[in-house]
Amino acid sequence: MTPVNRYIGAPVERIEDLRFLRGRGEYVADLVREGMLHAAILRSPAAHGRIRAIDTKPTLAIGGVYAVITAAEIGAVPRIPLRLQSSPTTEPFCQPVIARDRVRYVGEPIAVVLADSAALAEDGIEAIALDIGELPVVADRYISQRQETLLFEDAGTNLAMQFTAIHGDADAAFRGAEYTRRAHFSVQRHTALPLEPRGLLAEWDAAAGRLTVKGAAKVPFFNRRTVAQMLGLSESAVDLIENDVGGGFGARGEFYPEDFLIPFAARYVGRPVMWIEDRREHLIAINHARQMECEVDIACKRDGTILGLRGNVFVDLGAYVRTNGLIAPRNVVQLFSGPYRIPNIQLSSWALVTNKTPTGTYRAPGRYEGSFFCERLIELAAKELGIDSIEMRRRNLVTDAEMPYRLARVEPRDLSAETECDSGDYAHALDRCLAEFGWEEKRKLQGRLIDGRYHGVAVVCFIEGGGVGPKENARLELEPDGTVTVYVGSAAVGQGLETVMAQIAADSLVLTIDKIRVRHGSTTYLDDGYGSFASRSTVLGGSAVFEGAAVLLGNIRTAAARRLGCRPDEIEITDGAAGTRDGRSVTLAELAADGLKVEASFANDQRLSYAYGTAAAHVAVDPGTGRVELVDYLVVEDVGRIVNPLTLHGQVIGATVQGLGGAFMEDLVYDANGQLLAGSLADYSIPIATDFPRIRAISLEHRPSPTNPLGVKGAGEGGIIPVGGLMANAVAAALSSLGAEPNELPLSPPRVWRLANPS
Repeated sequence: MTPVNRYIGAPVERIEDLRFLRGRGEYVADLVREGMLHAAILRSPAAHGRIRAIDTKPTLAIGGVYAVITAAEIGAVPRIPLRLQSSPTTEPFCQPVIARDRVRYVGEPIAVVLADSAALAEDGIEAIALDIGELPVVADRYISQRQETLLFEDAGTNLAMQFTAIHGDADAAFRGAEYTRRAHFSVQRHTALPLEPRGLLAEWDAAAGRLTVKGAAKVPFFNRRTVAQMLGLSESAVDLIENDVGGGFGARGEFYPEDFLIPFAARYVGRPVMWIEDRREHLIAINHARQMECEVDIACKRDGTILGLRGNVFVDLGAYVRTNGLIAPRNVVQLFSGPYRIPNIQLSSWALVTNKTPTGTYRAPGRYEGSFFCERLIELAAKELGIDSIEMRRRNLVTDAEMPYRLARVEPRDLSAETECDSGDYAHALDRCLAEFGWEEKRKLQGRLIDGRYHGVAVVCFIEGGGVGPKENARLELEPDGTVTVYVGSAAVGQGLETVMAQIAADSLVLTIDKIRVRHGSTTYLDDGYGSFASRSTVLGGSAVFEGAAVLLGNIRTAAARRLGCRPDEIEITDGAAGTRDGRSVTLAELAADGLKVEASFANDQRLSYAYGTAAAHVAVDPGTGRVELVDYLVVEDVGRIVNPLTLHGQVIGATVQGLGGAFMEDLVYDANGQLLAGSLADYSIPIATDFPRIRAISLEHRPSPTNPLGVKGAGEGGIIPVGGLMANAVAAALSSLGAEPNELPLSPPRVWRLANPS
């Protein structure tokens, strides 16, 4: 019989929140071990230089300092491999886990001090005598392009990778175009800021030859393979354990130098080693993101039909190519066109190294930037063509009938990527957004000066790719108490994974949700897993649980039928028992003796799901201060099928606020010497609850995805994608009488003031 749908689609409150609200969450900093040492890391104070001497004797003379580890103690210093978009071309640019003779950014690890307390370890860091001969600093992409100072002489270039997105014949499109426009845009460097900084606890069992590392997040199985290989251990001798995680956002949980240094230290001294970064350390050590600028052209017909895009995007990678550092440079060109039918594209991204903290992924990598570039370009073109910008968007949206719609392919050949939008009625989301926002009434405010402030409204459209493969794994076991334990390779990074997986399993097994236990992320649960990134947890992990639950349900019915002397299709599951209509039954607890468990995987063959939507905003700009007030904000996104509207709503609102932080305030500013000038929360401004009080989100289920059995689409990043372009277009509309063109982010008060006061 078909299970009754009771949980999928229901606003179930997050199961995991109860322990957090009761103070029972367990983070890395909560862990204590007997004989535990604390680690502190000496980080380079120079952006670029050669290490001439490291004198650790003063540190070792401090009481309570146990050891100092430098490259000399490690021996052959391993480099951190790329997890995604790996190519032989990138090998020279990969980061060593510790600097041996050269440093390339402020914050690069040079030494690890182990002591009885964190304070003593910090004292030990201060006591190390470090001599660095400074080298010329490659402070930005312009200096990098000149190639006068090479960060990696063996590579012979500062260009780590070039991606080109190709669709049709862009040159031919521009030759025959009735209208063309060139523009320059830029997005500032900023980063994810999880509530909980990174931390690790490593323990080495010499007798068993076993390493245990707590503090895993995002991709524990990849990180286990990496650290095992670096330490010369078998994978089976290493366990990575996921504790509670105070947010990830694409940055937390990748393999960083500390993911080798702390386990190495634990084995080196034979004692547990704890490391927790402080906020300044976080700002100079975790992956940065977003810093890009572009010079792009658009070609159109006079009626606003877009014929082509071409141009270049310049990406400031920072000092090294880290595990996922090439995702944003690839995404920005492949997904630049967003939801629009643009038949001819030739866009290249140039990933250049500089003497800054390396970059990686941050929620919607490359897509946030690309949407800003594309939506500003469309707005400028519509204005010059004398076309309503909403109608220009509508004219160029991919239609339902064109699905699946193939996006531009990406080269080089060894990293080629092809993808297509799986399903969608983009115009439907646009119309719903306009109606719910009250566009016709609000557009009357466009450019008006009311009580000393200029008002502006804008609308942008977007797509959100999710469900990156190759697959995800799950295991389901019927327990002796009649409950079912679900093990899944996805990791929990704050997205409500336990709740969503429990909803899927409970629905599929016809059980109440309290009968489901979800275990995730740790390498002790499954032989292999793939983790949580690229909005994949529900698409792949959820589908693996869904399909595994269907098999387990069949096995339960078969086992019950054997005991009750009937056919499996005569068995019904109710109230924790399997029975027949004539009243005979056997409890699930009794059936557990049959050893009922299943392993399941779901692979997507690289067929991504594409959620899509439209966002609208109303802003008021004070020309005297440059302050922008967000009066109203609405985002409408079709996510295929909603598993939990409560957790989804939280994802969308949270992502939107992060996008607003990037649009208006967050900025990792460096000086010409490669020194970070925004290394604390006093200087790096982030949104607080009162900054953006009116944000609305509507989630639709108009077009389920055909790529997975649940019909779901990844929805963890859609809220952030349109924000930069939308805010810039709204500010441009507000200041239209002044000819303002906000083509650079962030729209900080000084920048907006200059736009409002051009003279």
